[in-house]
Amino acid sequence: MDRIIEITQDNRYLAVDHGFMVVYENAQEVGRVPIDQIGAVIANAHGLTYSNNLLVRLAEQNAPFVVCGANHVPASIMIPLENHHLQGDILTAQARMKQSAADRYWKDIIQAKLTQQAEVLKTCSKPDASLRYMAKQVKNGDPKNLEGQGAKYYFQTLFGKDFRRDRAQDGINAMLNYGYTILRSSVVRAITGAGLHPSLGIHHQNQYNAMRLADDLMEPFRPLVDFCVYRMTDEDEFGSVTPEVKKRLVALLSRTVKTGDRECEVGYLISDLAVSLQKCVLGEADSLNLPEAMTGKNLWNL
Repeated sequence: MDRIIEITQDNRYLAVDHGFMVVYENAQEVGRVPIDQIGAVIANAHGLTYSNNLLVRLAEQNAPFVVCGANHVPASIMIPLENHHLQGDILTAQARMKQSAADRYWKDIIQAKLTQQAEVLKTCSKPDASLRYMAKQVKNGDPKNLEGQGAKYYFQTLFGKDFRRDRAQDGINAMLNYGYTILRSSVVRAITGAGLHPSLGIHHQNQYNAMRLADDLMEPFRPLVDFCVYRMTDEDEFGSVTPEVKKRLVALLSRTVKTGDRECEVGYLISDLAVSLQKCVLGEADSLNLPEAMTGKNLWNL
């Protein structure tokens, strides 16, 4: 897996030097990473400055540059304008996707998400039957919003009845924010690498969200972040976004898991899903290549 680099110390200057991203503090070099090994850069500190040459090289590498605001929530993601030799044709086909096809893809995505959430609850010895029932009831486009109903039940069952998913809160919510930021940057990279545009969503339609497709495709993988956060909070060691929490959440993308008859890294599954959507919009396939739900044994390997 390419490396996800996070800048957490204030007042750093980031530049490029002979194929490396170099980090400076008060004109003194404090670290460097080969640009061709970078999968994403997350700017999560105050007073950072960057050279234009570095941003260009990251775009050429298809490495998203993520700028975070309060509580580890992304405020902006810089992505390349071109990253695929057929990008024009792919974008045209993506924009012309029929609503009936989009609704069918969304049904499959939500069924995969609810089923994976159920596996997380089962692995944590918590009741999962309600989510499995909901997964079977999802229709094209999810008109009954079973995703939302499932999320409320799922989070309160996993983290306790008093838990509320609120991106502005600390503790578990901040840990989830950070994990989802890592996941989102990986999904954005997979989307642009497949020649798709992250603003043209399948279901998410918020006019102020420039990453609607990324938010669509990351849904089946969110429960993996949830499980990692649950494990860390259950260990009574972690209740905030510490360096160790960040390390373990970043490592999630490079974990090898078994899903169905495939055994591969989580990051590969994300890329595979994006490529399958590209094939669908081009008329070369008619279904998304969604990962089968990971069961207890595989979840414990995360």
